[in-house]
Amino acid sequence: MSKSVRVSEEFHEFVKAHKREDETMEETLRRLIGGPHPEDVAGILSSETAALMRDRLEEKRKSDVEGKRELRGRFE
Repeated sequence: MSKSVRVSEEFHEFVKAHKREDETMEETLRRLIGGPHPEDVAGILSSETAALMRDRLEEKRKSDVEGKRELRGRFE
């Protein structure tokens, strides 16, 4: 299955300029962002572990936001 993604002409030209002859656009994007291929990491975490990690990351994000508000308040 494939999906379409809209990008600006400038970004498309940037990716195209970095594309190697033997690469697809997807392979170029993967190389540029440095992320693993989804098939390489699929199934590593159980659904429960993934949900727990998402919850903890959300809690961390919320505490970061609250900490920034508190810091901002000190300077007002």
